[in-house]
Amino acid sequence: MGTCRAALFLVTSVVLGCAGPSASGATPVFTNPPGLATPNGFTHVVDVPAARTLYVAGQVARDREGHVVGKGDMRAQAEQVFRNIQTALEARGATLADLVQLTCYIRDMSQLAAYREVRERVLGSAPRPASTLVGVSALSSEDFLLEVDVVAVPRH
Repeated sequence: MGTCRAALFLVTSVVLGCAGPSASGATPVFTNPPGLATPNGFTHVVDVPAARTLYVAGQVARDREGHVVGKGDMRAQAEQVFRNIQTALEARGATLADLVQLTCYIRDMSQLAAYREVRERVLGSAPRPASTLVGVSALSSEDFLLEVDVVAVPRH
């Protein structure tokens, strides 16, 4: 009976040890493999060793009271979307520098430059997350020009 308890304790300790917030203590590694075209504004591969991961639902241009911000203005909407993402991350102790993946759904590709300008300024000089850009015909409201969801790995 003692041997079974010892084995169970050992297995439980190993499993729980691997499930911790940052079991490996390693930070994400951002890589652009030489066999792929040089990316503009994102990273091709983000390797995240076992770590705490935050998934932020798609954010749209609503302020804290739920009002649409920047109706018809891509730049204003992108600013609000990234403010919302920052607020969501900070609520869990993370920052925009912790992003490892970003997906943007945009209704009008002719306004892509305005979105990218805001994204570049907001993300600063941190390594760029792996990113996907999807052109869509509609979002949850006609007032929204874009929606962005992210995945973050807090590094502390």
